[in-house]
Amino acid sequence: MQKTEAIGEIFLRLGIVSRQQLDQAMDKQKLLKRQDSLGDVLVSMGLISEKDRVRALGEQWGVPFVDVSELEVDSAVVKLVAQSVARKLKVLPVARKNGKLALAMKNPLDIFAIDEIRMMTGADVEPAIAPEEDIINAIGRLYRAGASSSEQFNDVIKEFDSANIDFTGGNHGDEDEDISIEQLRELSEEAPVIKLANMIISRGVSDGASDIHIEPGKDGVRVRLRIDGLLHEVMQVPKKVQASLTSRFKIMAEMDIATKRTPQDGRISAVIDNRQFDFRVSTLPSVFGEKIVLRILDKSSISIGLHKLGLLPETLERFESLISRTYGIILVTGPTGSGKSTTLYSVLSKLNSGEKNILTIEDPVEYEVAGLTQVQINTRAGLTFASGLRTMLRQDPDIAMIGEIRDAETATIATEAALTGHLVLSTLHTNDAPGALTRMVDMGIEPFLIASSVIGVLAQRLVRVVCPKCKEQYQPPRDAIKRLGIDVDGDTRVSFYRGKGCDHCRGNGYKGRLGVYELMLVNDRVRDLVLQKSSAHLIREAAIETGMKSLKDDAIAKILLGQTTLEECLRVIYAG
Repeated sequence: MQKTEAIGEIFLRLGIVSRQQLDQAMDKQKLLKRQDSLGDVLVSMGLISEKDRVRALGEQWGVPFVDVSELEVDSAVVKLVAQSVARKLKVLPVARKNGKLALAMKNPLDIFAIDEIRMMTGADVEPAIAPEEDIINAIGRLYRAGASSSEQFNDVIKEFDSANIDFTGGNHGDEDEDISIEQLRELSEEAPVIKLANMIISRGVSDGASDIHIEPGKDGVRVRLRIDGLLHEVMQVPKKVQASLTSRFKIMAEMDIATKRTPQDGRISAVIDNRQFDFRVSTLPSVFGEKIVLRILDKSSISIGLHKLGLLPETLERFESLISRTYGIILVTGPTGSGKSTTLYSVLSKLNSGEKNILTIEDPVEYEVAGLTQVQINTRAGLTFASGLRTMLRQDPDIAMIGEIRDAETATIATEAALTGHLVLSTLHTNDAPGALTRMVDMGIEPFLIASSVIGVLAQRLVRVVCPKCKEQYQPPRDAIKRLGIDVDGDTRVSFYRGKGCDHCRGNGYKGRLGVYELMLVNDRVRDLVLQKSSAHLIREAAIETGMKSLKDDAIAKILLGQTTLEECLRVIYAG
């Protein structure tokens, strides 16, 4: 496997990039102090995907590319390589034919890994190349397929039944009766309880959930996962397990297991499938016991890259130009759960070059990022957003990120910081981009401060993506097209896409989410309207006339591209 063709020429030959884009990437590569490969530079610029980069690398090395993200592999082939070995070597067996084993590899030039698999399986290895992240995800998916989650759950529940232990502590789940702290601690350390708690967490991670809800009821405990924004029930745990399971999660999150009638917050850190996760844990006393919610924070998602968020090329180019400014306020707006934190962390990851002093103040700190100074507010100790920001400005920052602008004091300090040469990033809860400016006016901020400091607002929502495995084309009704505001001639056929429903997407036709965006750049016309205290409606009209693509327009573009559906955008954009 000899390198015979320059990687840039391969990108051109495959039609992945244009000559102009390749020249831009090569120029940027020369400017970078670190030795990034040309493929990595193209990926960071959002010009190609990671799969494109790996596919071209396979061409250069003379090995086939295999897309393992949607590949179904015979379980007998998967079992040829132990899961622990597959994870260690970043490999995945994908097929066996005529005594030869096709092996997807992160690095198909790794002869030591090839030799190890050859000795383990007794088969000649034919290496192929695949993205590392896809291999890791496929390992988790395919090795789990050997035993269904329902079978694993039933086995654990049988362990509770067979164990000669009273897991209720003698009260059969009645929260009004006292269980000693010693009993609770002992119960939470029993093997079936640990297995069940770990299974619930692993299920949430493997299913791509953002939150795990453990909800006690009169006759049992319901476990639900929030997947792609919607809750799905995945298991019902017997009532007798409630006390020990609740105690187990509270101990893992370093909470006080003796306190049952007061809400508590905690945190769990874990490595699952070779990925680092944090779980933000919250308990809430209810009629039938403590409800527990775990927010899943995947540390790998903070370096997702702006180009993977779903920004259209034109919007991405304008946003990257905006964040390259050295001063001013950039606001990200949207309702809770719309991906604002992911966007902000992606921006910080891009700006975190080591040459800038970046400080954040958050409530709480969701992700710990190397190279940033992160501060968590503590109102009891007098550390608020406003006081923390004031102190941060004495720490010589280049960039300051405020988790949320909640009051006039914080907003005023932020505007003053922007006017004195700092780039400030923050969030607001408004429905659209123009509404952020009028919201600041409503807070009592002087319009001239807003007009002088805010340089851009990005409003966003998250919509579900059409499942790639059961995606089908269809012709929508004329009235549905008109509802979107698309003008079509009588003979023009407009094609939309939807998912039929399959095992991959659990029958709902969607898999994953992407952002829908509205980027408003604050120009002179918008500034004049802010100074006049004009309504958000007038600011919106001015922004659209000067090139802003609204949330609705962005959603329509993604419907026509086949990324999402009309129904999903109506649910999120028009109802949200």
